Amino acid sequence: MLQQALSHSGLEVGEIDGIFGSQTYAAVITLQDEYGIEPDGIVGEETWGIIRTGGKTLVSRAVDRNTLIKSRIVSTAARYLGVPYVWGGVTPEGFDCSGFVQFVYAMQGISLPRTADMQYEIGAMIASRQLQPGDIVYFSTYAPGPSHNGIYIGGGRFISATSSRGIVIDRLDSSYWGARYFGAQRIVR
Repeated sequence: MLQQALSHSGLEVGEIDGIFGSQTYAAVITLQDEYGIEPDGIVGEETWGIIRTGGKTLVSRAVDRNTLIKSRIVSTAARYLGVPYVWGGVTPEGFDCSGFVQFVYAMQGISLPRTADMQYEIGAMIASRQLQPGDIVYFSTYAPGPSHNGIYIGGGRFISATSSRGIVIDRLDSSYWGARYFGAQRIVR
């Protein structure tokens, strides 16, 4: 029922199979963000209330094109959780950070440059308090400046290709990433 409601509203959940997988999780985050609920990916009382009491509204409302693209960016990114890290990788066989971001955006018809520092040169810079799912977040890791990036998914979390764990979801405020946060940008307004 959850997957059907999310899907009918234009949010990407993958196959409607009754399994609360990574794409359903990403769609719940997007829904929560749109309705001003703390985007934690948990279908608690408040989230379920929106779906249950606003079901007809949720199912019938028109989702603007950019909201739909942002949702698809997040759900596409979540589809690749667990894919291994490969330096210079740009395919589902293995990604590096910017190759992953470039690939996910390309799946929505958006062309980005190849490397994190080049990707940082385009789009509108935004403050961390303005982050929305689908925005790109940057970190200064192995080199000064934007040397790592990922896709913000809501709730203070982002997804990226890490050299040690492959494609994973991390918190922006973790001790590692928080200390290395460099900035963020919005490509899809």
